[in-house]
Amino acid sequence: MNLQELNAFAMARKVDELNLISMEGGIYLLEARMHGAAYPLSDPSGKMLMLRSVEHARDILHNFPVLPFNLVHTSVHDEMCGLGASGEDCLKMPLAWRSAL
Repeated sequence: MNLQELNAFAMARKVDELNLISMEGGIYLLEARMHGAAYPLSDPSGKMLMLRSVEHARDILHNFPVLPFNLVHTSVHDEMCGLGASGEDCLKMPLAWRSAL
């Protein structure tokens, strides 16, 4: 899904939430959740949309309708021990849609 498609789904009130997923190396990925399924966002060339920060995500989404917006950190403990990651170990924190500044 690209940003234009996301905006259309958001305007139609079909997006349940947006998750900004924190990855190792200071990279963030954005996914839309609709009807229990995750849809990662892609850039104009079709590659994963990589963001630099929460503020970068807010800048990109500033003209979108307000949606539930979460920051998701996956647990690195399992990866450090050589075990598979489990969805139960992620930390999901609600974010304000607009910056406080």
